[in-house]
Amino acid sequence: MRHPRFTLSSFLILTLSLLSCQAPPEAPRPNLIVIFCDDLGYGDLASFGHPTIRTPNLDRMAQEGQKWTHFYSAASVCTPSRAALLTGRLPVRNGMMSPKSRVLFPDSASGIPENEVTLAEALRAEGYATACVGKWHLGHLPQYLPTNNGFDSYFGIPYSNDMDQTRKGSTRELVKTARIEYWNVPLLRDQEVVERPADQRTITKRYSEEAVRFIRENRERPFFLYLAHSLPHVPLFASEEFLGTSKRGLYGDVVEEIDHGVGQIMQALTDLGIAERSLVVFTSDNGPWLPYKEHGGSAGLLREGKGATWEGGMREPTIFWWPGKLDSGVVMEMGATLDLFSTFCEIAGAKVPADRIMDSYDLGPVLFGTGESPRKSMFFYRESKLYAVRLDEFKAHFITKPVYTGRTEAETHHDPPLLYHLGRDPGEQYDVAHLHPDVIQSIEKLVAVHQSEMVFGEDRLAQQSPDARR
Repeated sequence: MRHPRFTLSSFLILTLSLLSCQAPPEAPRPNLIVIFCDDLGYGDLASFGHPTIRTPNLDRMAQEGQKWTHFYSAASVCTPSRAALLTGRLPVRNGMMSPKSRVLFPDSASGIPENEVTLAEALRAEGYATACVGKWHLGHLPQYLPTNNGFDSYFGIPYSNDMDQTRKGSTRELVKTARIEYWNVPLLRDQEVVERPADQRTITKRYSEEAVRFIRENRERPFFLYLAHSLPHVPLFASEEFLGTSKRGLYGDVVEEIDHGVGQIMQALTDLGIAERSLVVFTSDNGPWLPYKEHGGSAGLLREGKGATWEGGMREPTIFWWPGKLDSGVVMEMGATLDLFSTFCEIAGAKVPADRIMDSYDLGPVLFGTGESPRKSMFFYRESKLYAVRLDEFKAHFITKPVYTGRTEAETHHDPPLLYHLGRDPGEQYDVAHLHPDVIQSIEKLVAVHQSEMVFGEDRLAQQSPDARR
C-alpha cells in the first residue's frame, strides 16, 4: 500500500494547526500603585477646585483617568484609615479604632493584628513584588512593621511626623517655626533606623525617588507599591526646590512637591513601557486638620475636616489612572479606600479572605465601564461609635462632634437623626429629615442589620501614655 507523501507544505500546515490549538500566552498581570497623602483636604488639588495650588501632574492624571467625587476613607484620622485600606475591613473590626486613643504613638505596645490579611500579603502570595514607602502608623515595633505584614521592603517614618517632640510647648506653636530637630522621628530602611531625626525637608523628595527606584527595579514582574506620604500633615517641610514657590504658602509648597513626585512616577512608568499595565490610585487618609489654619488644608465646599464624620473629614480627592484601560471622566458613584482590597485582588487574580467579614467591594464595573458601583452605603465611625450612615444620596447623622481642637469635644445626639441629600447639598447645610421619614426608616433598618453582625476587635490602641490623645 502506498503512503501519501509528507511534503514541506503539509508539515507547515500541520505545525500551524497545532499552534492554533495552543492557549494564547497569559497577559502580564498589572502593576498596582497607591499614592496616599496625609491630611490632604478635598479642595486641595487644582482639579478639585483649589485656585492657587498648582497640581499639573494630578490634573493630567484626572484628565486622562477617572476623577471620583464621592470617594471615602474609612476613618477621619491616621491609624484606622490606614488599617482599613490595607485590610479591606472597617477598623473597628480589627481593633485599630479605639474609644481611648485615636491613633498609635511611639510608646504604643501594639499594632495591626497578626491574623489580619493585608493587601500586600494577598498580592505577594500571587507573585507580586511589594514595597511600602512613607508613613506606616500601624505599629512601630518589629512584628508590626511592613516587612512583617506582606511587604518585601520598607523605607519611611513609622508614625506621624509630629511625634517624638523634643521641645516643650504646643505643636500648634512649634509648627510656625518648624525645625527638623523639634521632632526626633526615625527614618527606617526595613527595620533599621538609618536617620534620626529624619530630615523632613527632603522627605517627600526621597519618598518619590524611592518609589521610582522600586518601579525601575521591578519592571519585569508585577508589583504593588504603597506610597504613603508623611505630608501635608503638620509640621510642614518642603525641599529647597519647592520652598516659597506656591501662592498658597508653605502648605501649597508641600502639595506641589507631592504633585511633582506623582509626575516622576507617571514618567517612569511611561519611559519603561509599563504604563498601560499599571493602575495608579491617588487619594488621602482623611480630611484637613483645620485648627492649624494656614498650615492645614481645605475641604472645599464640604463641611468640617479631620476628626469629624461630616463629609470634610472622610470624603477624599481621588483619581484612578490606567492608560488605555479606563474610560476617562468624572465618576459620581460611591467608592472607598476599603474597596481597593477587593478591586486590586480581582485585577491581580488574588484571593480575598473568605473566613471573615469584609467591607470591601470590587469597583471594576465602574472602572471598566461594565456597570454601577456595588457600594451603595458607607458607615462613619468615630472612635468605636457609629456616628453617621450614608445610603445612596442621603446621609443620616445620629451623633455629631466637631473636628479635633486639642480640647475635649462634646457629642450631640440627634433623634430623629439629621438628614442631608448629598447630591443637592454636599456641604450638609440643610436638614431634610422632616421631608423623608421613609429614608430615615430605611437607614435605621440598614443600621440594625449592620450592628447585629458587628463584632468589635480587641482594642489595639489602648496602651498609651496618660497624655497620649490625638
